[in-house]
Amino acid sequence: MPDSPIWITEADVTSMVSLPEAIDALERVLPLEADGKARNMTKGHLMVADNDAMHVLGASVIGEGICGFKNWINLRGKSETIVELFSMEDGANLAVIEATALGQMRTAAMTGVGTKRLASTDADEMGIVGSGKQALPQVAACHAARPLRKLRVFSRNPENRNRFADNVRKEFNFEVIACESLEDTVTDAPIVTIVTNSTEPFLTADMLAKGTHLNAMGAIVPARIEFTDDVFGRADVIAVDNFTSIRNLSAEFMNHYGEDEARWAKVRSISEVIRDNITRPEGADITLFKAMGMGLSDLSLAIEVYKRARAENRGHKLPERVKTPPRLQ
Repeated sequence: MPDSPIWITEADVTSMVSLPEAIDALERVLPLEADGKARNMTKGHLMVADNDAMHVLGASVIGEGICGFKNWINLRGKSETIVELFSMEDGANLAVIEATALGQMRTAAMTGVGTKRLASTDADEMGIVGSGKQALPQVAACHAARPLRKLRVFSRNPENRNRFADNVRKEFNFEVIACESLEDTVTDAPIVTIVTNSTEPFLTADMLAKGTHLNAMGAIVPARIEFTDDVFGRADVIAVDNFTSIRNLSAEFMNHYGEDEARWAKVRSISEVIRDNITRPEGADITLFKAMGMGLSDLSLAIEVYKRARAENRGHKLPERVKTPPRLQ
């Protein structure tokens, strides 16, 4: 491994890896967890205000000889995230990666993986609830997994909703409809993605048609919640990114499953879904994929970025680490 770490900028990240490539990177690395060749660190967070939090997560990928952390603080929707990579051979710091775009791609790519595995193969219409910074990559990921013919959009703020719809139209050539209600957005949509900061559940099971695949990608801390408990009763396949995070941080799952281990047995990890090539069962009612964010998904993409940066001689070289004893007096 090179002695000096490199700093990889947001511009480097976005120029080296596209969203479809991010989906491929996840599908290469995530199955390693199911085989015990990669591990997630329990996600940590600390609320610093009513709806603001600081976060840390991490993972080790034994097959790559790399481990690392992602950390950030989210204040009123603003953050400057970084990923730090370390060698599992000698503990050396390998890279620091500006990771706002990487995180958006990772989160969206996880949705792409879930949609690719669990949505109906002929699904070509989507409803999305939420118009924040994650929304456009979420649409792109679903479009990469299931090419879309039509998108329906809803968020509570009409100005944000219409602006987002216009941004989607500029990026893609499928039909985009800014809906006046939540029900208009999700009714009969074969793919539904919810990505909000809601603290009250808004999506109920009776809003979803048979055959729907639901991506629940918001509500990543216990104070937030997006869908009601009756959704679980209709779900034939329930997949999550990481059991520990889901059990500790997802209000929906904690409220439904509690400490009942037998009921939790129905829930599959996305690493198992990929390894075992699980797809949507024929005649399934609803499928559900819930992601909280996990270190392994960030590391999967960060390792790909790091490899490409080294191969292409990208990144800014940082000073060589010189260990110096502390001053004791």
